Amino acid sequence: MNTINKLLNALNYTTKLEKDIFTENHTYRALNTNKKWLANIIPVELLNRSVKDALNSIMTLSEGNIFYDEYPSGITTPNYGDKWGRLANYIEINNRAISEMYGNRDCCGILSMIKILPAIFPSARSWANCVIISQIFPNIYGDGYNKGPYEENSIYGIKLNAGYSENIISYDIADKISPEEQLKAFNDLAHFRGIKSGFRMVISADQIKICRPNQEDVTFNWDSSEHVEIYINECVKLMKLGFESMFIDSAKHIGGYDMENYTGVGALPGYSQMQYILHEIRSRSGKTDISFVGEKSTDDFERYKNLGLNAGTDYITGDDFYAVRELSEKFKYLRDYAPGVEVENDNNEGGLSYEQRLNRINTALFGFYLASDKLPSFMQTSDIFPLREDSNTHHIMMTNPSYSTDGSPKSHWENLFAKEEGRHYNHKTGELFAHALGL
Repeated sequence: MNTINKLLNALNYTTKLEKDIFTENHTYRALNTNKKWLANIIPVELLNRSVKDALNSIMTLSEGNIFYDEYPSGITTPNYGDKWGRLANYIEINNRAISEMYGNRDCCGILSMIKILPAIFPSARSWANCVIISQIFPNIYGDGYNKGPYEENSIYGIKLNAGYSENIISYDIADKISPEEQLKAFNDLAHFRGIKSGFRMVISADQIKICRPNQEDVTFNWDSSEHVEIYINECVKLMKLGFESMFIDSAKHIGGYDMENYTGVGALPGYSQMQYILHEIRSRSGKTDISFVGEKSTDDFERYKNLGLNAGTDYITGDDFYAVRELSEKFKYLRDYAPGVEVENDNNEGGLSYEQRLNRINTALFGFYLASDKLPSFMQTSDIFPLREDSNTHHIMMTNPSYSTDGSPKSHWENLFAKEEGRHYNHKTGELFAHALGL
């Protein structure tokens, strides 16, 4: 039995699928294609539905207009070649923030990601869309818990060799479908939607702990061959579960580069050491098409390309359409690596208006002379689903507050995001992608 049907059984649903009326009433279509997704929505409308509703919705959106009675086996990732990451749009969704919060406990962020998948845009004809999830591994500061809105609970501190986060996995059903199978089910569904998938990974040594049974956790050490091996193997496991991109936090500073602007905590891998690590992840996973994305770019593009990266963030914003179009023209012959167009990064603490976001998305999607030459781009949850006014992207990365007024997940989801103005904004993003995905 494939992992999607195994997930349904674990949740006590049948595997038989039905057309979803809610989906049919909220479907947006790309011009001149069969690519479909949900828009003009606010996230609670999807998150408050069941996983079975979400799976019915995903099948209802089937690009081939074929409705299967149950999910087939052997779902594969959309094929854009080995260098797909050079052109892709990366959309990071904070899966911890949309997890199920009951009182001060969290769980099931991967199930929430499945519920939100119908509203993530499928890939275009010429380039892929890739959803990056913010958390997979346990976090150091209180995994499985939410805290007050200003208490430390950073997503940037992780534990390796400790399985997967209680924020993310549904451990209530782990005896019926393992954590690994839950992650694979998400990836299979993303691929069925025509979306590629990836995860965020940190490299700052003091932000990583190595765990062993019945022993104290130890701080990661890049000089320890054992620790490096654990790091590689944890990433390889995820690639074998269907992930195909890794967003590397603080990648600009690998090898001690530009350390005066380094804001992480702890030592970083050496340049040749990171080359080895990325090579080993590709080699051991058996995947030649992994996209490694480095946080932040400079003019030293050869340095990033030779490191093994495919794309880099924070080089140019989407504020100036013509500057991005000319940069695209400049890089059109470089097919291994390109700096990217930023809509928003994970350090954003607010201040972007809806109009500025939409302008940046427009630039990211259309800032080129030929679609085959577009630059990669980088977006966050709030670029698709705007957050409430007193929160922001960096805040929900550094803390994990529940905004519930009654201790229920539904109340948290209702209050985490902007409401009717967020719905109108989501409609506007849908209009932009409707014009882009046929390119």
